[in-house]
Formats: sequence, C-alpha cells, structure tokens
Amino acid sequence: MKKLQIAGVTLGILLLLSFPFIVPNPYLVRVAIMCGIYMVLASSLNIVIGFTGMFSLGHGAFYGIGAYTSALLALNLHWPFWVTFPLGGVMAALFGVLIGVATLRLRQIFLAFTTLGFGEITRILILNWDSLTRGPMGLPGIPIPSFFGVRFSQAGYYYFILLFTSLVVLFIYRLYHSRIGRAFIAIREDEVAASHMGIHLFGYKTLAFTIACAIAGLVGAFYAHFARFISADQFGGNESFAILTMVALGGTGSIVGPLLGAAVLIIFPEVFRFLAQFRMVIYGAILIFVIVVKPGGIVGVRGVFEKPVQALRAKRSHQKGGR
Repeated sequence: MKKLQIAGVTLGILLLLSFPFIVPNPYLVRVAIMCGIYMVLASSLNIVIGFTGMFSLGHGAFYGIGAYTSALLALNLHWPFWVTFPLGGVMAALFGVLIGVATLRLRQIFLAFTTLGFGEITRILILNWDSLTRGPMGLPGIPIPSFFGVRFSQAGYYYFILLFTSLVVLFIYRLYHSRIGRAFIAIREDEVAASHMGIHLFGYKTLAFTIACAIAGLVGAFYAHFARFISADQFGGNESFAILTMVALGGTGSIVGPLLGAAVLIIFPEVFRFLAQFRMVIYGAILIFVIVVKPGGIVGVRGVFEKPVQALRAKRSHQKGGR
C-alpha cells in the first residue's frame, strides 16, 4: 500500500510539473493557474473558519488589498515584482490586524458583520479614489514579472503559482500540527474550555486572522501581475462568497478539502459556461446543500458546519428518550 501511495504521489508531481508541456493549450494552462490562486485563497480562509471557528465574509477585500498594493507600487514607483509581492501580503496583514483587534474580543457574529462591511467599504473606496486607483476604470498595464531579466511566460506564471501553492499547503500542514494549530482547534471546539486551559483567545484569534489575510494579500499581488488589469468589482462580496463556498464544499478544518473545493468550483464554470449567469445561484445552492445535507464537505471531516447538525440530532434523541 505504501508503495502504491508513493507511486501515486510521484506520478501526480510529474504530471503537475509537465502540465504546460503535456497540455500546451494556453486557455487550459490559465485555468490551472486560476485553480492555484483559488486553492491558496480557500486554504487561507480555512485557517479562520475551519481551524479557529470564526467567520469572515470579506476575504475578497484582503485579496484585493494585496492586488492593489502590488499594482500601485509597480505602476507608480516602478518597483519590481519581487518587492511588491511581499508588500502586498504585509499590507493585507496590517488591515487584518486592525479588523481583528477591533472585533475579535466581541462575539463571533461581529467579526462576520465587520468583515462583510469592510469588504464593501474597500470596494467603494477603490471605486471613488480616482486619483490613486483610477476608480471604475481599474488599473491596466501592470508589469509582467521577470526573473534574472527573463520575463514570465504563461509557463512561468504556472510554475510560480504551483510552487507558491505547495509552500502554502506545507506551511498550513505544519501550522495545523504545531502547538499553535492545536490552540486554534481548541478554540474552535470550545472557547470556554480553551480559555480555562490557558489559551489566550484574543491573541490566537488575531494571529489566525492575520495569517489568513497575509496569504490572501500575497496571492492577490500575484494575481495583479498575472491578470495585468484589476478593478474593484473583482474583489467584492461575490468573490468573498465564492471563496467561502469553496471552503465549505471541500470540508472545513481539512487541509485537502479547500484544495478540492477550489478546483471543483473553478473547473465547473469552465465546463458549463452556458450556466455562467447562474453562477452565484449555484454557489448559494451548494453552500445550503453542504450545511444541511453534508456538513463535512467532499472529504467528510468534522468541521464547523457539522456542529449545529450534531447538536440538533442530540436534542432530538434526548426528546425521544424523554418520551
């Protein structure tokens, strides 16, 4: 069995590394790059929702902050991608800290409403700050990154996001199995018990939220240089809702789940393009189905959406026993 697993993993790695050559179609390579981008976004949001049990409804805003930070620095100051890329993550993390400090001491519902409002404020600010962001016209002509003087080709973008996604997944795996990760899970399961065990709730919640925002900002910076044009509409509430659906579909609290959820929801619209106008309706239906019917998602793990279902079943069984 171990030999088969090793062989399967090796084959998968070889297929990923050779994908641009096996499938030279630029459209399919672009879809693969977008899969990588949303895998990172879903994995980062999973740190907040799946690991720590908090709800963020404005993850797209931090994605956009990273994108606009990197794009503006590259266009206005002519800084290279290798400088603007990390700064996009830093800026998103700073805003994450501000939002976290303002709301994480309160009930979780306040975080959900605050991030939802922050996402809308961010979109409106981008639309109206014409002197900096060019408003609804967006930012065109974002420079193509170069590596030792060689500009990125589509294959270069693919290998960069493949490496970045691998590093993010490895980081999240190590985080999940670390002392910090165990504290996150304890907070998700029972905040009162975690507090009595000596876990600093506010500190760990802020850390989880900041890490998630930083990763979203980093991949946003990459997206800006990949798409070469960004606008406020690309980072609004629909984007946040789509990322949340990916996490829920794959399985909250799982490392593999958000990767599968992102891949399915990026490939699905490409296969069924005639349903593009119903995209958000389909996402909403998927989210309702997952919460009500299959709270464990594709991978079937015990996550945050499973708690209400288990509590309801326990209540029903108790009522039957009382009769």
